[in-house]
Amino acid sequence: MTTDAAEGTGRFALLATFIAGVAVEVHPAPAGTPAHIDGRIIFVTSTATPADQRREVILQSALLAAGSLQPRIVRTLQGRPRLARRYLWLEGHRALTEAAHRIPIAGTLRHTAAPAGRTAEQSLALARSRVALPEPPDWFGIIKPGRLLSAGVRSPSPGTDPGLHFDIPPDTEPEDTEPEDTENQDGDHTESKILKLFEAPAFASRTLSEFLRKLLGSSPSPSDDAAGLELQLGAVRRGRGAGPQARPHPVPIRFTESGRPGAAMGFGGALFPEWDVHDGSYREQWCRVIDFPLTATSTSPTRRVTDDVLRQRLSRIGLGHQVLRRRPDGDEVDTDALVEMLIDLRSGHTPTQQIYTERRKLARDLGVLLLLDVSGSATDTDADGHPVHDHQREAAAILTTTLEELGDRVALYGFRSEGRHAVYLPMIKGFDHRFGGAERERLDGLRASGYTRLGAGIRGAGEILKTQAGTPNRLLVVLSDGFPYDDGYEGRHAQADTAKALEELRLDGVACVCLTIGAQPESDIAQRVFGPAGHACAATLAELSPIMDQLFMSALRELAAPIARTPGPTEAGSSVRQPTR
Repeated sequence: MTTDAAEGTGRFALLATFIAGVAVEVHPAPAGTPAHIDGRIIFVTSTATPADQRREVILQSALLAAGSLQPRIVRTLQGRPRLARRYLWLEGHRALTEAAHRIPIAGTLRHTAAPAGRTAEQSLALARSRVALPEPPDWFGIIKPGRLLSAGVRSPSPGTDPGLHFDIPPDTEPEDTEPEDTENQDGDHTESKILKLFEAPAFASRTLSEFLRKLLGSSPSPSDDAAGLELQLGAVRRGRGAGPQARPHPVPIRFTESGRPGAAMGFGGALFPEWDVHDGSYREQWCRVIDFPLTATSTSPTRRVTDDVLRQRLSRIGLGHQVLRRRPDGDEVDTDALVEMLIDLRSGHTPTQQIYTERRKLARDLGVLLLLDVSGSATDTDADGHPVHDHQREAAAILTTTLEELGDRVALYGFRSEGRHAVYLPMIKGFDHRFGGAERERLDGLRASGYTRLGAGIRGAGEILKTQAGTPNRLLVVLSDGFPYDDGYEGRHAQADTAKALEELRLDGVACVCLTIGAQPESDIAQRVFGPAGHACAATLAELSPIMDQLFMSALRELAAPIARTPGPTEAGSSVRQPTR
């Protein structure tokens, strides 16, 4: 990629940012590569004319603005190129139709005979059907699911000025990680025949199997030289139990009566169970949990809040291996680099000496949901007379900003309750949104009121985290004094239900930690409920910053070990069933 070529395509960056609603850049694609987008950079055909490059930019940025490249869609397209082409033809025309309201030239690029779907899901469903569809034109480019999932697709936040966010592009382009899966003529996924051989009896020998896997570059080998704190996390799942003490499934609901969140806007919720410690069983469909997005009245510039110590400590967390190729030394031979070295030797060129791969624990793959307590207890003041609510909001802003800058998937929700029929989870920032001016405005506009039905709040937040984070490692961070209280929800009953909700999360592979900022608990209830390693208290977040990585890793480490739990007489022989929403 030459500097002149990059500067030539860079003139389209303003157009792309305007259409996409988020800051994106435009670079020329490598020779022979069609136009595509990795979520942050639009790559246009390097040999195309400026007019064709402009069409490519309009289409790719329109796809980003229309939500066509969300992770839940892209994962479906991964390894299925035929389905991706059909989806691109349908969704490309839908995206151009939506973009035509902002830039008229987009409407002239749309094929008049193309079906007009209303959502990306409808386009995907039509692409999966057997309806005959034409091939997309060359300037439509292609969809690269591997790049989109590794870079993280950014969605424009409603009401957020796209000019407020600027991202520094990486020094090097991400490597293609497209799976080499195949499809049959109907677009169905088929299993790799090479990997199928490893399951045959002839490869029962572990030594032979490992040798072949290493030869093909698919054998993991742990590295002794790892960066930061490391933890090998395995999926934690328990069998689905049966019987009266098995955890009931949450029941989705949708409001029809007026005067409640969801009635006018169409938002629903779910009915969650509650643990009755006195009877030793669940109260099914007992608590109504309502999650709904907040709206900001204005989009003031983002007030940047940082904590250098917190960022430094959290950046040390490494949860997964990342393969570094073309290294001067390492664990295994990089077959691609080795082939290039042999070609250079045969052709008389100076061969490269970087022919190894190295595996380091650099990948994070972490999804975090911050649950901010906005109940009436947050109106208490600290020793200096400052409201605890202000301390908790500022801590939520700093944590969200820091984790987002480190590349983690982050969501921020509030939490309060008014009895078991109204447990509210207002969304301040979703997983697919940036923490910008509108999100900060929503956070600043929160007012503390109501009560703390903590078990239901944790179950509702955990369900959001499990279904929307899209990461193998998931962490729920509760910013609260950890004191559960509501109408008919106090004392031993409230504490046991909260502890049960935490146990359910851990069985489902979700870690949890509670941070009490600005308030001094009157008792050790929070520490008893969350555990000594799952709760920390301080006057300000800065006091916890030096140990924040230890708190996070301690919570995640609990998922790798069996939960120490002694069932009572009424719980003997019972099991817990994983819920589905």
